[in-house]
Amino acid sequence: MTEEHYPIIIAGSGIAGLSAAVYTSRGGNDTLVIRGDEPGGQLTLTTEVANYPGFPEVVGGQELVQKIEDQAKKFDTDFETGIVDSVNKKDVFEIELTNGDVYTCDSLIAASGASARTLGVPGEDELIGYGVSTCATCDGAFFRGEDMIIVGGGDAAFEEAVFLTKFADTVYIVHRREGLRAKEYLQEQVQEKIEKDEIEMVKNTEVTRINGTREDGVEDVELVTHPEGYPTDRMEDEDTEEWRMDVGAVFMAIGHTPNTGYLEGTDVELDDTGYIDINGGVGAFETQTDVEGIFAAGDVFDHHYQQAATAAGSGVKAAMDANDYLEQRES
Repeated sequence: MTEEHYPIIIAGSGIAGLSAAVYTSRGGNDTLVIRGDEPGGQLTLTTEVANYPGFPEVVGGQELVQKIEDQAKKFDTDFETGIVDSVNKKDVFEIELTNGDVYTCDSLIAASGASARTLGVPGEDELIGYGVSTCATCDGAFFRGEDMIIVGGGDAAFEEAVFLTKFADTVYIVHRREGLRAKEYLQEQVQEKIEKDEIEMVKNTEVTRINGTREDGVEDVELVTHPEGYPTDRMEDEDTEEWRMDVGAVFMAIGHTPNTGYLEGTDVELDDTGYIDINGGVGAFETQTDVEGIFAAGDVFDHHYQQAATAAGSGVKAAMDANDYLEQRES
């Protein structure tokens, strides 16, 4: 069993965690980054990133992550592949991995992100980054002039559907039931786009398969419809209809699951959906949680912006807070 002490440990190796590591290591604090079960985070699933500052030409998600990791290593950041299982507060924070290894630290930055929910249908995994995406604002512009599907019936789906009309021929909002969860003003915005033939609602419908290749992208999707909704639960019903739609891109907007389970044994405050509550406000220690010495960065607390650039910025803030926290402890 490994047991080693670091002034700062960062749980997560996405943009937020890596950006934090650059600042903590350069700030003179030995830092360990624990990669997690999705090394590099969600950005590695994006083949082309066109909206990250400093890259006027598109850059691959994996390439961008690697550049920041290389920068962190330049300042002697250590990396360990593993998944944090639990965090215990003693004289120091004790971080136990699922493989049994234990590390201790004086300050922990939780940058473990949030995993986008997906449908789990055939073709989805193979085409992630090749016409299937969980981020319309990241990838919508790459499919200019195509018909597009966005799956969901909540705020995110409606916001992203409106955004996609800048690029799409027609945006189809596919929702598995009749009722909608989106706020009234968003429904009104979508209705305006419907009246302009830019958006079409496809209710009581679910996507069951996504067809295409990585070379040619998405070709079409297979769907199923039932007048009472939730059609995949009614496949044997005579009113259930199966059909296909030719589209060039499919976007998922069915929510995210924050990766915060390892904090459940601590006093870190989580909201009803599992996102970390941070101090916020103005001034130092904005990123600190209810537990002194534990800070948060990226999508573990941000369930609105969820962009690479905002994650990087929050990682920098968490790192500066952690550095200041350790400096205050020393003094």
